[in-house]
Amino acid sequence: MVLPTRLVRPLRSTRTWIALSVLAPFGMLALSGMMLLDLRREAWDKAEQTSKNLLQVIESDIARNVEIIDLTLRAVVDNLNAPGVAGASPELRQLVLFDRATTARDLGDLLVLDEHGDIVAEAAAWPPRKGNNADREYFRVHKERAGLGMYVGRPVISRLTGERMLNISRRLDKPDGSFGGVVVGTIKLAYFSRLFERLGLGQGGAINLYRTDGTRIMRHPFVDADIGANIAEAPTFRRFVSAPSGSFTGTSVRDGVERYYAFTQVGDLPLVLNVALATDDIEAGWRAKAVVVGAVLLLLCGLTMVLSLLLGRELRRRAEMQSELALLSRTDALTGLANRRRFDEVLATAWDSARRTGRPVSLLVVDADHFKRFNDRHGHAVGDEVLKGLARCLSRSVHRPDDIVARVGGEEFAVLLPDTDAEGASRIASKVHEAVATLAVASAGIGAGAVTVSIGLAAGPGSPGDQPGTLYRSADEALFTAKEGGRNRTRCAAPAVAAPPSLRLVGLARPGVAR
Repeated sequence: MVLPTRLVRPLRSTRTWIALSVLAPFGMLALSGMMLLDLRREAWDKAEQTSKNLLQVIESDIARNVEIIDLTLRAVVDNLNAPGVAGASPELRQLVLFDRATTARDLGDLLVLDEHGDIVAEAAAWPPRKGNNADREYFRVHKERAGLGMYVGRPVISRLTGERMLNISRRLDKPDGSFGGVVVGTIKLAYFSRLFERLGLGQGGAINLYRTDGTRIMRHPFVDADIGANIAEAPTFRRFVSAPSGSFTGTSVRDGVERYYAFTQVGDLPLVLNVALATDDIEAGWRAKAVVVGAVLLLLCGLTMVLSLLLGRELRRRAEMQSELALLSRTDALTGLANRRRFDEVLATAWDSARRTGRPVSLLVVDADHFKRFNDRHGHAVGDEVLKGLARCLSRSVHRPDDIVARVGGEEFAVLLPDTDAEGASRIASKVHEAVATLAVASAGIGAGAVTVSIGLAAGPGSPGDQPGTLYRSADEALFTAKEGGRNRTRCAAPAVAAPPSLRLVGLARPGVAR
């Protein structure tokens, strides 16, 4: 497939390839940055999934154990209300009350309290140990509120065993519906501690179990002062109770660590569980990879850019040298004008354009009059100054970008005027005569008016068979005519478009100047 010229030309440019070489590392960095961002998202997705899985496992275990205790409490309540239990012997009553009681390592006390708070039955001992729990929160709540159902209390230290416990209780009603006491079962807080410790959450991770009123039941890592603390006003806790479950990133009021929190309500219980992973822990592995990958990429990209710039500098230097050589090959070393080679190229292009568009093209062939005399009288150095001055005069006489002034011989110059007819070329010739009339070489005593030129003018294209050389030969013949006619004048070649009679002779001889 052939690429359009508009696409091929930029691809051939040294600057284009240098720019691509410099931009390529940035593309690599951008692509690598996107890959690192994907890895970061994967780390967060993994953390989110891990948190959800942990929540599900922990929530299920806690809900099951609380349910077991509640079933035991219900069984005790049912047994107390069974016919004949109240009148049975104490030993039989003990067996009947706790026949469906569950025993396990992490289950603590199972007590029956009367309406005064005294222990009247205990699953673990007969006779029951003496004690009064009327001051306990759960006792007061049940006494004040009938029909409350199961109540999860605040963590307390058991007066019987000295261990930290979580109380789960139900109210006992007398036959008339009045308050008859409380049946209470406990879960050792050591159960939660062991449950949470099995889970690896990273150095900054944490697991918390709260009551919905903001009371902390357990925290991992365990700190004694945290148990029983209330954080109901903390922004994080308000988020925990705002929905049945969810996740967010926030800063802990306890230690100021930013964490990713995943939370859920524990079944239908007034308990809130959350798993918190420190954001630093989540991104630790990703950051290590990012540092290594980033350092390697920066090194490689930096090296690539440096090498590209060095290569670009070398390519520019070579391009400048080639451009300079190309310019020198088309430039006259003495005058700085286009040389004969450049002139022939432009003439051929202008001729083809004139043929194609039907627009005229004109040529002035300019020759210094009696130039040999200046060389013989003043030397070649002065002759060179005269040629340079003529070049300046010719250059000042044209102003369009497409016009070209060239030195085509020793003292012979050519002025190519595209899109210009004979009349327009004649006006340019007049300007040339006027400019040359001011030329002086003070160091050699050559004053203004001493240097003159003869000009041959030709306009084309003429007949269909004419070539660019035809235009040049016509102008050269007109120059010869101007020389024979007395010099310091312009002659228009025939049969090109005839110039007006007033323009056939330009620049009459000045007094004292040789023809």
